[in-house]
Amino acid sequence: MKLLAVLLLAALPLYCSAGAGCQLLEDVISEAIDPKVTLEEYKAALQEFLYSDADIKAVEQFKQCFLNQSDETLGNVQLMMESIYGSKYCRAF
Repeated sequence: MKLLAVLLLAALPLYCSAGAGCQLLEDVISEAIDPKVTLEEYKAALQEFLYSDADIKAVEQFKQCFLNQSDETLGNVQLMMESIYGSKYCRAF
């Protein structure tokens, strides 16, 4: 489960650098990290990108991975994402 989260977090900044729009990416990450956003709300927000049962299952596992974490861990993930977005490598996008 942790491997899935690591892989998705590693792939998402690449989506940002592809020029597809970082605001969408930041919103998806922010909602994934936010423990107040339920699994159903998260799936609803991503509905336009879910084409198969495998997509739905992956999104459910990804969000559940964050729901199982402590507030301290979620805060650290948020700090890491802010560091990535604020880095000189991502700032250009």
